[in-house]
Amino acid sequence: MPDISESITAGDSDYNEAVDLLNDKNYDESRNKAISASNNFNKSFSQLSSIKDNFTSGDDEVYKSYVNTLLEELKLKMNATDYLLESIDYYRNYENSTGNSYSYEANELMNDALEFQKVRNDLVKDNPNLFK
Repeated sequence: MPDISESITAGDSDYNEAVDLLNDKNYDESRNKAISASNNFNKSFSQLSSIKDNFTSGDDEVYKSYVNTLLEELKLKMNATDYLLESIDYYRNYENSTGNSYSYEANELMNDALEFQKVRNDLVKDNPNLFK
């Protein structure tokens, strides 16, 4: 789990940097950071999917809920990153209206992901004996 957490944190940081770079019209670096974010989110998703595939009936339901919540969060973050990459391409080609649409969708998906992140954080807070 520590590797997964590190990848998610790195993905979040890369995503935020990509947005800042996009706002500064630095399209190449923004794209590089968005790709890095995507790679980090995909890596975490793959590792978590493997963990989920190995669940047994005896595994703690809170732990299962945590993993499932995190998988949903990562799906949203991966989709948000895809939209961000699309928006970068449109802005680069001076198609600002379409770029704005993709940026808006990316922002909405990331906001939805943050809701799952809050649920996940609450699970940890409410079950300190399971998450050390």
